[in-house]
Formats: sequence, C-alpha cells, structure tokens
Amino acid sequence: MRSWSALTARDARDLLLSLLPTAFALWISVHLVAGVQVSSPFWLLASAAVLAVGDLLVRPLLGPLVAVLGPLVTVVLGVAVQLLLLHTALTAVPGLDLDSFNALWQVYFWTGLVGVVVRWLVGSNDSRWVVRGLLRHRTRRPGDGRPPGLLVVQVDGLSMPLLRFGLHSGTLTTVARWLRQGSHLAEGWRAQLPSTTPASQAGLLHGSTEGIPAFRWWDPELGRVLVANRPADAAVIERRARAAGHAAGRTGLLTGGGASIGNLFSGEAAHAHLVVSTSRAGGSGRPYLRYVARPFVLLRSLILTLGEIVKELYQGWQQRVRRIEPRIARRGWYVLLRALTNALLRDLNVALVAQALEDGRPVVFVDFLDYDEVAHHAGVARPESLDALAGIDRVLQTLADVADVAPREYRVVVVSDHGQAQGPTFAQVSGRSLQDLVTELLDAAGPGHDGEPGGQGGQAHPVVTTAAGEEMRGRVDVLVREFSTPARSERVSTRHEAEPVPVPDAVVVATSGCTALLSVPQAPSGRLDLDALQARWPALLPGLLTTPGIGFVAGHRGEEVVVRGPAGERHLVSGEVAGTDPLAVLGPRAAVDLLRVMRFETAPALFVHSSVDPVTGEVHAFEEQVGSHGGLGGWQNEAVLVHPAEWTVDEDLRDRTVAGEAPLVGAATVHDQLVRWMQQVGLRP
Repeated sequence: MRSWSALTARDARDLLLSLLPTAFALWISVHLVAGVQVSSPFWLLASAAVLAVGDLLVRPLLGPLVAVLGPLVTVVLGVAVQLLLLHTALTAVPGLDLDSFNALWQVYFWTGLVGVVVRWLVGSNDSRWVVRGLLRHRTRRPGDGRPPGLLVVQVDGLSMPLLRFGLHSGTLTTVARWLRQGSHLAEGWRAQLPSTTPASQAGLLHGSTEGIPAFRWWDPELGRVLVANRPADAAVIERRARAAGHAAGRTGLLTGGGASIGNLFSGEAAHAHLVVSTSRAGGSGRPYLRYVARPFVLLRSLILTLGEIVKELYQGWQQRVRRIEPRIARRGWYVLLRALTNALLRDLNVALVAQALEDGRPVVFVDFLDYDEVAHHAGVARPESLDALAGIDRVLQTLADVADVAPREYRVVVVSDHGQAQGPTFAQVSGRSLQDLVTELLDAAGPGHDGEPGGQGGQAHPVVTTAAGEEMRGRVDVLVREFSTPARSERVSTRHEAEPVPVPDAVVVATSGCTALLSVPQAPSGRLDLDALQARWPALLPGLLTTPGIGFVAGHRGEEVVVRGPAGERHLVSGEVAGTDPLAVLGPRAAVDLLRVMRFETAPALFVHSSVDPVTGEVHAFEEQVGSHGGLGGWQNEAVLVHPAEWTVDEDLRDRTVAGEAPLVGAATVHDQLVRWMQQVGLRP
C-alpha cells in the first residue's frame, strides 16, 4: 500500500503537469492581448492553479441545479462559469491585472486557440482532452468484483473490407492492437436491404427492421413521406420498431437503465442524449456539465470545428486540382456538417459517454457519424475519409481508458450499421437526376396512346420529390431541439413539418443512396401492380431500364414480385428467370433480401436500384454522393462486429443457406447475439 507521502508526491506531480499547458497558453495570450499585464511568469502558473481549483469546486455545486434546468441552460451557464473562473484567475492573483471585459474575451479565445495549436504540434489531436480530468484523477480498476457493463460503439458506415485495410495501413491502431493482443475478435455480418442506418439501428437497438424499406419513403398509413432523421418521423419509426420487437419477444437493447447517445433511436434507454427520436422530450443538463463548464473545453471544440471547415475547403479544392474521379461538389451545408461531426459532436459524444460510464450505466450505445459523413462526399477510402476513421479509432482508446476507471467492468463492442460503396453519381452517368428522368417518362406518350403528354389527353403527371442528401441536418436539428426544452404540448407531439399534399396522379420519388422508391399516393397502399403501371405510364418501365446507371426495377404482379433488368427478369416467389437474371451480379442473398422488403406494407410501387459494376463493385447514388449505401452491391452490405474474445458467436444464429458462408444476417440477429452476451455476464436475466 502506498504511503501518504508517496501518494501526495504523485498527486503534486500530476497537478503540476496539468497546470503547465494552461500556464503556457495564458503566457502566450497575455502577450497578444493589450488589456492584460503580468509581472512574472510565476503568477501565470498560480492563475492556472486557480482555474483548476475553481473547476473542481464549481461543477459539483452546479450538478443538482442543471439536472432540472435542461441542456440549453446548462450550455449558457457553463460558458458563464468559464468566463467567471477565468476572470477570477486573472484578478485574484496579485501579479496579474485585467483592465476590461473585452480583454477577458480575448484572453479566453487566445488561450483556447493556443491549446489547440500545441496539441496539434505534439500530435495529440484526439478527444482525450475532453475527459482528461476524469482520467488524471482516477486509477485503473482491474476486475476487482465490479459489476459488469457493456459499451457498444457504432462506427457508422465502416465496412469489413475497409476494416481490414485500416488494420494494415495504420488507420485503426486501437482496433489492430486489440486484435493482435487477443482481447477482441472481428468478423463481418450482413446488413440486409436496406443497408442504411434507420433499418440497421432499429434492428440493433429494438430487434426489428420490419417496415423500414429505405432512409425515406412514402408511408401509406400516414399519407406522407417519412424521413428517418426528422425527430417526429424518427419517433414514429421507433414506436413501430419497438412494437414489432416486442411482438417477436425482444425488448430494447438498453432497457433497464441503459444510455443511448447520438443515435436515431433510444433502444428503450432510460437516459437518451442527442437521440433523434426523443429530442422533443428535452432532458437533464447534468450529463453536459463536464463538457460545457470546464475551462476552454467547449471553446476548443468550436475552434476545431472552424479548423475542420478550413480543412474541408482545402481538401475539396485538392480533389479538383488533382482531378480525382469520381467526385462531387463539396460545398453548401456539407462543409458545416462535416465540421460538426468531426469536431463538436465527436467531442460532445465522448463527454456524454464518459459521464454515462462514470455514472455506471449498465449498457451504453453511442453512434459516431464522422467517417460516414465524410465518405459520402469525399469517397469511401480517400485520405480525408481515412483521417476521420483514424479519429474514431483514437476515440475508442479514450473510451476504453475511461471504462478502465469506471465503477463497472465494461466490455467494449464495436459494430457498424452498414458499409459504403463508391461510384459516380447517377446524374453523372445519365446526365440528369432520377427525378427529372421520371418526370420526362411520365409525360412521354407510349405506344397506342394519343400522342399527348402522359397519354392521358395532355394531363401532366407531377413528381413529388423529397429532400435528399442531407442526412446530418436531422442530427443538427436534434442538437438544437435538445438544447431548447420545448413546450409540453410539443414534447408529446409527432407532427411533421409541412409536406406538400400530392396532387391527383402524382408519383413520389424518394431516393436513398443507390436505391429509389417510386410510390403512387392515390393508389391503395401507395402502389400499383406492374401491369397497371405499364397501362397508365407506358414509357416509365422501358425508359428506366434503358437508362445508363439503372440496374433493375422491382414491382408487384399479384402475389408475385417481379424484378426486371435491361435483358431479363426474375420472379422472386416462383424463382423463374427469363433471359439474363438481373440479380446475378449481386450474389445469392440478394433475392431473399429484395423479396423481404417488397413484402413490407410500406413497399413502393417500383423499387429502383442502380447498376453495380461486377468487377469494381461501383454503384451510382441517386443523390449527390460519391460513397453511398442503402442497397445491394459493393461493400455496403458488409458490416463489422468487433467483440471481446471470450464472447463467441453462437452457431445457431449463423445463416448457412449459402454454401461456404455462415455469417450473422441482419441487424436483428446481431441484437439477439448482443442480448445473449449480456445474459452471459448477468446484464440480462
């Protein structure tokens, strides 16, 4: 056992080492700001000590208060506390003099900026500084009788092939170390159609993906388009997924006091933060206190967010100069969204997870969007995408270190919801967007018609399109909503933002990556049989199938589901194939996946899928995305599961319907495996 003197010496050393960076940043700042005078560098060290002591004293006092005031008040109060602490540190020390509030703001900014630059120079640009106080004042706690816990980290968009590449390239150093040391094992699992976050996360968290055909779709029950990242719509999707999971005998993964952080859905967690489906419900501000009240933490995140904007503008310019193909214009909202995911939201998620681990939540599930958002616009394995992936890998090490000092013995599982496939966009291949193409085909006269537009006496057929390619806007909306404590009437509302009411004979085109769902709102269940579609719009099917970039379309013919390609068709129920099988390039599991989706009550009249290159696996997104997912082909169905080595995958959960393969198939199956592992360690009865 350590002596009291030895313990005191170690604490003094750690305290001194923690004060030196702050003192150095203050020293730079006071030389840049005219309204501050210092007589000796010693007083800057004393000022840093005042900041550290104030931080230790203030946060415990604020905790009970912000727990009932909500996140928005916590942010405002936290910034005020930071400035108050800094003002105290600069005025209470006798060798320092501050002459104005304006000078205080300048010192605050420059100290934060210097801290960011210093960390960049020493190569420490991860989120570890967000929780450094927690790590510094705690010691590692081996398995000394602590109760079990589970931390699930979702790396959005990471495919198994890219994981293998990252192990060799040095991108995923933390995961590589776990695998080489034997603490973890990695294997792929198949993300079913649709290979998109709402479907997979509903399966992972609630045990059901039923009725989710894409990221956005026309919903016949509600009579409007559902978009998964809109808070009101996410609440609807979660309610349905929860009911379907319960009907199948499954409960939410996070039931029983778990924490859901940065996700689309709650998983029935008692503690949900930055969760899209629950963002209208407000919440406690206590978990945000560490992040917003500690001196310079929030400021550094904001500075890094601005730095990401500059980095994105430079990297987008570099793609144009080097003529990298395929590429898209990287402007507009995306520049800000990338900055938020790779800086502010990443740091905030780390702080929230650290708080959940410190509080001893039994199961914590967090989603990091960084890689997925960058890869959509830059490319699946481009340098900036790999840099975002490396940042998440560093976060994994930080969270593992926090878990080591937590009151529970947490096991860490890394999972992805899908992969991504790359390729030029559909508009780049065909010369127009899918919405424009469908509009032209609906207005075109078909054989045997009167030659008027639409073949209906000149009646036009408007196409109602939906917002596409703005998935992160919903997460930003969550940040605003969660920091705003809405009125009680709105908290329980699932109303949707104004949606245009489709006019008669309208067709809704809802795009999701390399898939598009065409629905006819005026028809029962939003869909017509193929024969009725052909009679109504005779140019539609032939026009789609002869357009470069489209691989196949699927529709209904009675109880049969027919998949038509440019040179043949396949009947999914009977298995009959005429001509060239349009699904042959997609592998033996594609037919089962597609039939499953087309039997949903939410299935469209026409399911349109881009072509897939049989050699490169390239697809063509119907949105402006270089990297995309949501369909079949390429790496988008090859998701990742990294789990503790002592936990083995149960053989009865593996799918052996394809010779030579035995993967876990579907997010609901991964949910079952996670629950079984939780039962093994006593987290579930």
